[in-house]
Amino acid sequence: MSESIADYALLGDCHSAALVSSGGSIDWWCAPRFDSRSVFARLLDPEAGHWSIRPVGSFSVTREYVPGTMVVRTTFRTATGMAVLTDALALETGARGHDIGLRSPHALVRAIEVVEGSVAVEIVLAPRLEYGLVVPRLVRCEAGLRTIGGPDALRLTSETTFAIDGGSARCEMVVEQGAVLHFVLQHSSGLDPAFPPPPDGKRALADTVEAWQSWANLHQSYEGAYSAEVQRSGIVLRALTYVPSGAVVAAPTTSLPEVLGGELNWDYRYVWLRDASLTLNALWVAACPEEAERYFDWMARAAGGYGDGHVQIMFGVEGERDLSERELEHLAGYRGSAPVRVGNDAWKQTQLDVYGEVLEAAWFLRDKLDDPSPEIVGFLCELANTAAARWREPDAGIWEGREGERHYLSSKLLCWVALDRAVKLADRLGEDARPEIWAAERDAVSKEILERGWNEDVGAYTGAFGSDQLDASALLLSLMEFTPAPDERLRRTVDTIERELAEDGLVRRWTDAKDGAFFICSFWLANALARGDETERARAVFDSAIAHANDVGLLSEELDLERQELIGTFRRRSRTSA
Repeated sequence: MSESIADYALLGDCHSAALVSSGGSIDWWCAPRFDSRSVFARLLDPEAGHWSIRPVGSFSVTREYVPGTMVVRTTFRTATGMAVLTDALALETGARGHDIGLRSPHALVRAIEVVEGSVAVEIVLAPRLEYGLVVPRLVRCEAGLRTIGGPDALRLTSETTFAIDGGSARCEMVVEQGAVLHFVLQHSSGLDPAFPPPPDGKRALADTVEAWQSWANLHQSYEGAYSAEVQRSGIVLRALTYVPSGAVVAAPTTSLPEVLGGELNWDYRYVWLRDASLTLNALWVAACPEEAERYFDWMARAAGGYGDGHVQIMFGVEGERDLSERELEHLAGYRGSAPVRVGNDAWKQTQLDVYGEVLEAAWFLRDKLDDPSPEIVGFLCELANTAAARWREPDAGIWEGREGERHYLSSKLLCWVALDRAVKLADRLGEDARPEIWAAERDAVSKEILERGWNEDVGAYTGAFGSDQLDASALLLSLMEFTPAPDERLRRTVDTIERELAEDGLVRRWTDAKDGAFFICSFWLANALARGDETERARAVFDSAIAHANDVGLLSEELDLERQELIGTFRRRSRTSA
């Protein structure tokens, strides 16, 4: 049965990710990429595979990340002793600093050490490949165990003797003080896999810790407020980066619901252009400028060359464009929230805001664009030209609604941002720049927002032209510095959203929203209040949001206000966007 989202910690190797519960069970792992088919998916169905290492009987738990790493240390206390479980996705041996993640051994490394008394330990390995469709046969090999069956293969290296029962292996033993058990589970693809020599578990763990810390030590210059949160966010963003290309995925999981038991369950293991400015800002604040630059370069390569007036909003980590969606009907879904989906048909939507997010990112990195490449110049000019030509059209909006297109305020605003930043960057864009046209269209968008976006009866800018429904995305007017807006209107919008959409600083997306509070909206509110010199209110909102982080400092996408429970997926846009 799936644990609560808050019970999970994230493991990463900058290629893929795994989730390990506070009870010592790895319930999610896709390899070799974030968007690959799963090895373990008990997160989405009780029978879809897991690998647990835990004490027999009752126990209490505390856990933490090893400082400066994505390595999790879980301490189990039982009636007879205390054991420490250490979990990691291994990094390439010897990789340090900015080289970590360029290559990956695609291996989970685990160790359990008894540090007091004795502890009875149970280990269960139940791989279920291809999203649970394949129950592989487990057989003994010289190193330990390996799987047969399906399009992927696993090899477990361990000195522990397992009893094999069909597609599962189990071991139960009493471990005495001072003893350590090491396990390495390697992944390979194909019916005839070629595994590299199995690594030594102890050395692999130590090397992975040292590798992460070598990277973190290059990115510790931030000394402002919330330094621990900022530093952890930087490490998580690195873990969510597919380092071979520089792309940063929105999340490592699929189909975690926006509403428990509901159908709004989407695959977020892809890269959204929309996240560009927020992610780059977060990386920069966390003192990770190299990663920010690589991510921007990836965007220019992946999204460039469309040439037909359409910009795709999202891509695979290597720039793939066809992300067609399908349902996995054999999976029950997280706590019964079906359907489970892989792929995401939002790639087909028209979302006009993406032009602004990318050009805002370029403006943020402007000091690095003194002499941009012809590819980047062409990309940015085409985005500005497309924004100028298409801003009057309706679209699917920032929340990617599937109920039809509208004239969303946030989309118009981000078209204004695209044109405004393009004008400011024009002297860097050479002869392809069209600043007079961009400025004229920017001013036209501004006039439209001021005339049609404001609703005097509501006392705020609303979610769409002609609507009386509040939408937290109107807070982006402040974040994106929509300078034509009178300060009084911005202040009233912020106050109205705080009054009508917030509960103890936790902000719902829109009027009558049924899907809980979205943490990103709370961070937008805190930002808007801070920009309006409401520092104490801003800090209160921010503190209220981060107070819901789990024991290892992670936030999910949203909070179920009735249950006070984290729901939705662990996403980079949570804490990192603050």
